[in-house]
Amino acid sequence: MQDIFPVSALSDNYIWCFEYEPKKLCIVDPGESKPVLEFCEANNFTLGTILVTHHHWDHTDGIRECLTHFPEAKVIGPQEAASKGVQTVVTDGDKVSVGKFTFEVISIPGHTMGHIAYTNNEILFCGDTLFSGGCGRVFEGTHQQMYSSLQKLSNLADTCVIFPAHEYTENNLRFALSIEPKNKSIKSAQSKAIAQRLKNEPTLPTTMKKEKQINPFLRCHLPTYKVLIPNVTNSAEVFKHIRDLKDKF
Repeated sequence: MQDIFPVSALSDNYIWCFEYEPKKLCIVDPGESKPVLEFCEANNFTLGTILVTHHHWDHTDGIRECLTHFPEAKVIGPQEAASKGVQTVVTDGDKVSVGKFTFEVISIPGHTMGHIAYTNNEILFCGDTLFSGGCGRVFEGTHQQMYSSLQKLSNLADTCVIFPAHEYTENNLRFALSIEPKNKSIKSAQSKAIAQRLKNEPTLPTTMKKEKQINPFLRCHLPTYKVLIPNVTNSAEVFKHIRDLKDKF
């Protein structure tokens, strides 16, 4: 797939963008409109498609202003974001065509009940469910739902390139090291992330293979994690324990 690039928004959001027809842009989760509109004007782009993963304001507040400037743009997303400007509601298993590209919609409740992701198994737009080194907080769903959603995503190809919506990597990896202080992959990823942020570079995207090596929430099934809770062998319960620790970190 052609280059996917971030437009920075708010304090730590990335609005992922790609050109799917000449000078026509698809964007994901516009939490604000200004940086998108400025990019389009500076580079002579038309906004053609907006993909939405969930209803939170920092993923949807830019939709209506974008439509004011580009009224022909299509807005696709979950039912929970219909009041935020989503025109075409999609759900688990639906196919979304953007130019010559086709994405499958995956239902991934937990962070919100209606959270969805878009993937073609080569790339993944996952909103606030999976981050580099971490995962989203469980706001509306249950920990079991969030764990199941992450397991569903982990079944994608190891080569799948992941585009989370926030720059949380440094803090996530500090926490990951507190759980696995001897994990060389986490140490290496942390050093790289620190260097990238010092240069104001994004630490994203990431890959599924990398996340399976460094992300505590994709590693709950491992003995390293299960020993944290005596007499508990259920990976979902381990996940809840780790998520609770991260909430207080």
